[in-house]
Amino acid sequence: MEEGYATEIMATVSQLGSRERNDHLKARIGIDRMGHRVRPGLYALGSPTRSSPVLVTANYSLSFDALRSALPGRNAWILALDTKGINVWCAAGKGTFGTEELLKAVQATDLASKVDGRTLILPQLGAPGVSAHQVRKGCDFKVEYGPVRAEDLPAYLDTGECTEEMRTVRFKLKDRLVLAPVEVRNYRWLMVLMILAAVFVPFYGPLVLALTLGGIFLFPALLPRLPGKDLSLRGMVLGGLLVTPFALYQLLFWSGGFVIAAVAAEYMLMIAWLGYIGLNFTGSTTFTSRTGVRREIFAYIPWIAGMALLGGALSVVTLALYAGWL
Repeated sequence: MEEGYATEIMATVSQLGSRERNDHLKARIGIDRMGHRVRPGLYALGSPTRSSPVLVTANYSLSFDALRSALPGRNAWILALDTKGINVWCAAGKGTFGTEELLKAVQATDLASKVDGRTLILPQLGAPGVSAHQVRKGCDFKVEYGPVRAEDLPAYLDTGECTEEMRTVRFKLKDRLVLAPVEVRNYRWLMVLMILAAVFVPFYGPLVLALTLGGIFLFPALLPRLPGKDLSLRGMVLGGLLVTPFALYQLLFWSGGFVIAAVAAEYMLMIAWLGYIGLNFTGSTTFTSRTGVRREIFAYIPWIAGMALLGGALSVVTLALYAGWL
């Protein structure tokens, strides 16, 4: 991938092929995390004229592809900012989808000489990083914010208006579960270790199941239904709920001093694990803010770390008791 903005106009189409689908699959499962990007610069979608709309997006390939694939049969200019392969919302928080980068892109592509209009249509989720009046002052282009989702762009371009529905951020079950495969890959070695532990220490089998289903799939699926305001707290609650039936089973049908230590270890580890999953999830939903994420990190990391350490220590005690060493 070449560095910097392209000085020439690049052509693109709405239809996605096998190359794009393969790229999307890799992105969804966390392969080459920072490598999913297109060359930043100005793209001609279809056969745009000097009066065609100018749509701004990130150079993250999934963001770029979502935009162009939502506009079949349309002619438009697409200005891809150099967000270092980060999506619009995250880049707006990090500053790479921001006022300075937008001004840099307009200047680098000499956009003013290629279009007659002076309106830039930005995705709504990019608003936190952009100061519209500074953009106007810096390059004489007006900023307008389009709908949240690219699929609503055709209606917006036809009417010039964003309805309340178009402005509403939706985070439905499908949107949440699509994040699970990335977590599977992120924690694959931890799960391997837990499965090995289950093979050699049978009473840890339920913990492996709870880790797999609870941490990776059930948390995003049940997120809106879990009690608590903070995502970390919601994860902790879910961790305790998931362990309880297995803990009761172990206490009722297993004997030996190691069982109490095992149950205590499972509670500590699962609450810490799901709390961490919840904390990590703050970067995957638009219902959090930078200040909120920072507050959760400082408030919950000490508790999560403490419970994880205590759970690990209790696990060692459990193994020692099970093996007859204590």
